[in-house]
Amino acid sequence: MYSHNMVGSNDIARSKVFYDALFAVMGGKPAIIDDKNRLIYLHKGSTFMVTAPLDGQPATAGNGCTIGFAMDSPEQADAWHKAGVESGGKAIEDPPGVRDMAFGKLYLAYLRDPDGNKLCALYRVPA
Repeated sequence: MYSHNMVGSNDIARSKVFYDALFAVMGGKPAIIDDKNRLIYLHKGSTFMVTAPLDGQPATAGNGCTIGFAMDSPEQADAWHKAGVESGGKAIEDPPGVRDMAFGKLYLAYLRDPDGNKLCALYRVPA
């Protein structure tokens, strides 16, 4: 069902600093840059990409769109959140922490990337 995710950016160099920091916390490698100057992150069988919009228009964040990244622990989610803020992102919503959901407890941390895309670190708390 899911193959990849791609977000737009108005400043690829700035995005590389931000996303390289986030992926480093998760154990990922810095971006591969392809011939179209897109950033490509390959991690745990998933692909995440960052690109300048191909239509030449400014990149904008999707309203109602959140991209979630699986974490191995609450501590990793906290480190991810901290790295994002220190690399140009913005903390949003409630502070990182446990949320009680209908299907169990989740540890969540939310950020906006430098272009306004909404990101979430998610750790499923064992029952």
